[in-house]
Amino acid sequence: MLLEHERELVVEYGKKMSADRLTTGTSGNISIYDPETGYMAISPSGMNYFETKPEDIVVADLNANIIEGDRVPSSEWALHTNFYLHKPEARAVVHTHSMYCTTYAVLQQPIRAVHYVIADANTAEIPCTPYVTYGTQELAKLAVETAGESNAVLLGNHGMVACGKDLKEAYGLALECEYLAELQWRASCAGMPNVISNEEMEKVLVKFQSYGQKK
Repeated sequence: MLLEHERELVVEYGKKMSADRLTTGTSGNISIYDPETGYMAISPSGMNYFETKPEDIVVADLNANIIEGDRVPSSEWALHTNFYLHKPEARAVVHTHSMYCTTYAVLQQPIRAVHYVIADANTAEIPCTPYVTYGTQELAKLAVETAGESNAVLLGNHGMVACGKDLKEAYGLALECEYLAELQWRASCAGMPNVISNEEMEKVLVKFQSYGQKK
């Protein structure tokens, strides 16, 4: 079975995504890209995460040609391929419909620097696209363009997308974005959130380049 380990990880993290309430029902999707083969392992369309098996994960190239698998790939396959094509460092993409991120997506407002850990996304503000029909090339292209240097972006009236150097990082960023969105929402309900200045966030972004353990 091609990309067996990657398929197992997609199944594992699909269950985590549902258990962590980053999505509901069969919404959202996950993929891992393997640069050696040029293939990605992507979750199937409309399947229960707790019933999905590794053989249900679809292996496709970045032109959406199915290489292996009997299932229909996620309707958002173009969203994933566009991130891999335009962010060459990306090796995994996580798309969620988490409550607080989606709330700001419905408002078409960005997640701002209400906490310095937004630097995990390589940005001081996680932007939001206008609304575009789901599962289209138009949405996929707009998401990447809107993201810019950010590794996360909100999709207007839809959800959010995060990418990373591996699935653990991409998923961790999706969790971080939901945390930030909830903080921003709660602070807004209590008063006017203090947003960290761009000057301070520039310092934080530099510090984050050397944060954590090095391999």
